[in-house]
Amino acid sequence: MPIYEYECQKCHEIIEVKQSLADAPLTTCPACEGELCKIISQTSFRLKGGGWYADGYSGNGKGKSCPAGDSAPAATPPCGKSTACGCNCG
Repeated sequence: MPIYEYECQKCHEIIEVKQSLADAPLTTCPACEGELCKIISQTSFRLKGGGWYADGYSGNGKGKSCPAGDSAPAATPPCGKSTACGCNCG
């Protein structure tokens, strides 16, 4: 179940609540009965380092390159790289 954060517009208290996606958002502060606004907080999920999202799908040409001396096969995959280099795109 996701955890949502709300900030009271009156007392500026921030509360965390476990809620289902189907639950209605909270509207009243439990401390002062002020109006609550849902806030977007930073997630703990980060994509760091190399991987499919950085090497295979970013489209910036930073994928694996073939080592010197390897020749490309007659038919190259859509990415234009040799499948002999192990780029896993073909």
